[in-house]
Parts: sequence; C-alpha cells; structure tokens
Amino acid sequence: MRSLLETVQITKSAARSLAKLDHAAKNSALEAIADAVNNHADQILEANAQDVENAVAANLAAPLISRLKLNPNKVKAMAVGVRDVARLSDPTGIRQIHRELDTGLILERITCPLGVLGVIFEARPDAVTQIAALAIKSGNGVLLKGGSEAVLSCEAIAKIIHKALQTSAVAPEVVQLLTTRSETMEILKMDRHIDLIIPRGSNDFVRFIQANTNIPVLGHADGICHLYVDQTVDIDQAVAIAVDSKTQYPSACNAIETLLIHRAIAPEFLAKVIPALQAQNVELRGCDQTLSLYPDLIPATETDWATEYCDLILSIKIVDSLESAIDHINTFGSKHTEAIATTNPEVATIFASDVDAAGVYHNCSTRFADGFRYGFGAEVGISTQKMPPRGPVGLEGLVTYKYHLQGHGQIVADYSGSNPKSFIHRDI
Repeated sequence: MRSLLETVQITKSAARSLAKLDHAAKNSALEAIADAVNNHADQILEANAQDVENAVAANLAAPLISRLKLNPNKVKAMAVGVRDVARLSDPTGIRQIHRELDTGLILERITCPLGVLGVIFEARPDAVTQIAALAIKSGNGVLLKGGSEAVLSCEAIAKIIHKALQTSAVAPEVVQLLTTRSETMEILKMDRHIDLIIPRGSNDFVRFIQANTNIPVLGHADGICHLYVDQTVDIDQAVAIAVDSKTQYPSACNAIETLLIHRAIAPEFLAKVIPALQAQNVELRGCDQTLSLYPDLIPATETDWATEYCDLILSIKIVDSLESAIDHINTFGSKHTEAIATTNPEVATIFASDVDAAGVYHNCSTRFADGFRYGFGAEVGISTQKMPPRGPVGLEGLVTYKYHLQGHGQIVADYSGSNPKSFIHRDI
C-alpha cells in the first residue's frame, strides 16, 4: 500500500504530464467527467443520502447538513459546472510579456500551472467536481480532502471522475481523494511537494489550517457581509435585496449577517423589511434605536456585529450617516462582500471606494459573489486577502508564470563596466 508521500509524488508527476497537454485534450477529459456525473447520478445521490442520514443521527448543525445535502438538480448543476469550465479559455501558455532586451536576447513571461493543490473542505461534496475541473483545466494536480460527514459522497464522486479520466489523455492520478484527518495534518507539512492549500469551511477550520502550515494558503476565515440601506433608496427594491441576501442560502459565506439602515429612512424601511424577513422565518436582532421602534425584537449585542451566523438570523443597526455605515463595515466586516442600496450614484461611488472588501455591490444581492455567477465556470474558493487573487477564485488564480529568456551567448559583463552595451527594451 502506498504511503501518502508516495501518493503526493505520483500526483506531482501526473501534474507535470498534464501541464504539457493541449487545451483540446484537457477539455475532452472534462467532457468525459461531465458525462460520467450525469450517467451515474444515482450512485452519487445514494451515497449522499447515507451521509445525510449519518449527519442527522450525529446531530450535526443544520447549516452543515444543508451544505452537505445533494439532490438531482444539484448533481445536474455539477455536470453543467464542469462543462462550463471546459468552455473557458485555457489560462496556461499565455504570453504576457514579449520583449527584446537586446538584439537576439528575447524575454517572455508565460503563464503556467502552480503544480499541486491541496484543497480541504467541509460538507460540500459538489466541491469535488468543481475543484477537479478547475485543477485539470489549469494544468494542476489536486489533493481533495472532504469533511468526514461527506466521505461517502466524495468517494463516489472521486471514483466516477477516475473512471472518466481513464478514457482520456489525463492521468486519473491527477485527482486524489484523501479521507482521514491524519492525512490532512500530514499534507500540511508537505511544503516541498504541495504548492497551495485552499481551505473551505468554518472560521475555526480555516484559521486552524492557516496556523498549521508553511504552504501558502488561499481563502477566507469569515463571511461577515453587510447591506447598507441609504437614505435615498428605492425601498421595495432594497427590501427584495435584503431578503435575497439573507434567505436565498443563509449558510453561504456571501449571505448578509448585518443590515445597516440610515436613520432618516429607518422607520419607513423597517416597516416593510421586518415583516418580509419574518415571513422567511428570520430571527431579527436589533440595536437600541431599532428596539425603540420594534421592542419585540431580540436585543443585539457587540458580539452580534462580529458573528457569522450561517443561519436565518440577522442583526439590524440604524446608523447616522454613510460614513458611520462604512466605519461599521470596515470594523466588523471580513473583507468578503459588502452591498449598498441607494439611488444616489455619488453615495454609491464613495461606498465602493471606501469600503475594504473583495466585492462591493450597488443595488444587488451579496449572493452574486460566486465564481459561477461571475462567469468563471466554478470557483475553488473565495479569497479575502489583499494580494491577488481576490474574491471568487477561478482559473486565473490557479496559475503563475515563468520568465523565459532566449539568448545567443550574451553575458551580463558586456552590459557593465566602462563601455557597457545598452539594452533595447523593445516590446515585440
């Protein structure tokens, strides 16, 4: 039986071979995976049903079970997502710089795969196809470690992917599934073999990964998103945005956790948004000003402003100004996605400039923060760090570049000293 190190080394070797394939070969492999997912949907759903049953029996949290559960439409969407990735442009082999440094000395900067990715996620079995597709398209090997609650689903999907790849030019070993916590801890130490770790899951989970590896980590630890309703606003439109941003998928990291409302519009807006949210079974927690208008709501505390509920719970705070809203967001937000509802374009421009987040939205739901909705085909995760990639990370975040320099015997000594040659530095 192979050791984990041997498995990683095999994946690394397979990734080198994958990096040499043209886009047609990679796309053919992705089409084979999409067909296999559709053709074996029953197997996926059967395994997932057992995972869900086990999760319920173990009294796991409702938001986690929600992320875990698949249905026929989700499985179809998995296949569609793979095909969407196949239709995207190949991010590798792109010449970003083509420059003549001197006669016969040509510099190119060419995009290339990162190498081997380690993606660790909780509960989301549909992430297996998303991440595998993005890894193959970008020429990377990938080690996938799902949560123990999704192990049967992930195993079923991984087997289907491997069988599909056996009919293609892509080696099945490019995609490897890990199933134990000890394997997770082991790969976090493999900085000589793994080029990027991407954790997807709870705050504690992501922070644990970040604190226990020397491998670069791409991801976010919190999804504390806000909607600010300005004093100049289309109230009905803002109500719809608030309801969608909270209830469309409350356990998602791009769902809002706090609703900020300008005091000038608060009485009129709250009269409409509170019953709309309560109709969707949202538990509402209000600041003192909100409670003065609606005393039956639950009092919000300072802890609420810094909490990612991942549930049908929403905190409400009335603010005195745009500046107060921005200050609150920059204090308590997680740099994920922030939205403003306003009909004043100048206010929207200030909000977009001053709010520190990967996504700043005007008059639309925060739930649009998603690689598929951005046209990326899928995403490996969402990054809230300042250095790129930032926001939903698709193919462009899974490649790096190399500088290729082609010469004819040139040496640096000729370009220094008392009579140095000059560089041309001419873009070709």
